[in-house]
Amino acid sequence: MNALLTVSGVSKAFGGLQALSDISLQVHRGEIFGLIGPNGAGKTTLFNAFTGLYTIDRGEIRLNTTRLNGQKPHQVLQAGLARTFQNIRLFAEMTALENVLVGRHARTTSGVVGAVLRLPGTRHEEADSRERAHALLHRMGLAQHAHRLARNLSYGDQRRLEIARALATEPSLLALDEPAAGMNPNERAGLRELLLQLQADGLTLLLIEHDVKLVMGLCTRLAVLDYGVKIAEGTPDVVSRDPKVIAAYLGDEAL
Repeated sequence: MNALLTVSGVSKAFGGLQALSDISLQVHRGEIFGLIGPNGAGKTTLFNAFTGLYTIDRGEIRLNTTRLNGQKPHQVLQAGLARTFQNIRLFAEMTALENVLVGRHARTTSGVVGAVLRLPGTRHEEADSRERAHALLHRMGLAQHAHRLARNLSYGDQRRLEIARALATEPSLLALDEPAAGMNPNERAGLRELLLQLQADGLTLLLIEHDVKLVMGLCTRLAVLDYGVKIAEGTPDVVSRDPKVIAAYLGDEAL
């Protein structure tokens, strides 16, 4: 497989705390790649480095041929990497449809003049965006909630809406930070099927997730962090039997 995301020797410190130490990994096109480890291992720090929220001290991050480190979050998004957050970050007072349209804005080209004068190109682009947004809501099982405020949706539906908004940016890599957090078993099963469908459609996924059974049954490959260091990488079968991973993270949950 060809590498879509390449992380080379990435390090990040906060004062005297070394959050990431010489992390290197590759995410291949078309796979679901998991990033796991105990709390405080550096997983979200690495996600934030991928997406331009943190500036790394050393190393390089590339998406295809685009160098991501040093880029702003909106530039990372335009390069093709979209993410969701561990704590849901929807626009609570906007409808589900409006939240997805915010994501579509990353792929629109009409400027202020076109919007003010209602030029034909702008109207066409707006109509296309609404059509695509409705299609995404339908795919997420949220079509009936298109005009409901995001804050009035159930927790599971809010999770799905955040994924729909990220997909609206047309990413080549979708990074999900604990997408199953707070979901009940039925919602988790539905999420698993959704992510497999997205992979089947050719999308590459990268996720942090604490549900060990979900990760082991879903991911093509995994990397394990502990205290900011990568201690293992490989298929779920290999990683789940690694003594360092069992000692640091899996414990009795080892398969």
